[in-house]
Amino acid sequence: MARGGPKLHHQRRYELGQSFQDGGEHYDRVRPSYPGDSADWLIHSAGGAAGAGTAGASDAADIGAGTGKFTALLVQRGLAVSAVDPSPDMLAQLRLVLPGVPATEGTAEATGLPDAAFDVVVVAQAWHWCDPLLASTELSRILRPGGVLGLVWNQLDTSVPWVHRLSRIMHAGDVHKPDFRPAIGPEFDGLESHLTRWEDPVTTGDIVELAKSRSYYLAAGENTRAKVRHNLDWYLHEHLGHSPADTIGLPYLTQTWRAFKA
Repeated sequence: MARGGPKLHHQRRYELGQSFQDGGEHYDRVRPSYPGDSADWLIHSAGGAAGAGTAGASDAADIGAGTGKFTALLVQRGLAVSAVDPSPDMLAQLRLVLPGVPATEGTAEATGLPDAAFDVVVVAQAWHWCDPLLASTELSRILRPGGVLGLVWNQLDTSVPWVHRLSRIMHAGDVHKPDFRPAIGPEFDGLESHLTRWEDPVTTGDIVELAKSRSYYLAAGENTRAKVRHNLDWYLHEHLGHSPADTIGLPYLTQTWRAFKA
């Protein structure tokens, strides 16, 4: 059972998800990547999967791949990766960055990928847009016996007081509560998590651009967008006293969850 995550009505979740159909170049430029140990933890846990051998996984699918932030980590670790995303604009950016990766339109509920073809399937920063039960059935279908489902979230580390206030100004709604557990279907068991704390070096301008890549901002009208920009300018430059030239360590934590095909 899911606990502690953002609660969105189905229609609102759809509307916010649709906001990512465009703007792939901007998203790729301003969103951070993921810590390498997140990918390592998932890959090596797949060592028992059929065909994976003792070194870990050899074939992976990145579902909801976006512009390829997590895809790149999998490729760098020597996996044969297939990427799937519902946004043609996001996939166009992924193909520019990772031209050797097969990238097709699809969703976690309907990937279009073959049966039992992968040792590990990853959904990074996208599971909250999915129907978890339908997606679990589909992702189990494309996994080999014993294969690993990986669910990953980058989020601002709101245990840091100034970041907590920043997240509220940005309307960073994907910040999870301490008791959060993602919902998955009965096709998977052994759900466990791995946490990484890290910092992204950014300027105040980078933070503003990050806010502009959020679903809340993308789906808002110009009056709301102007209010977000004004509040960020006041908070970062007047309240916190940063100058536009400052480099700020923006604290993140990455939650990585894995479960095994039953």
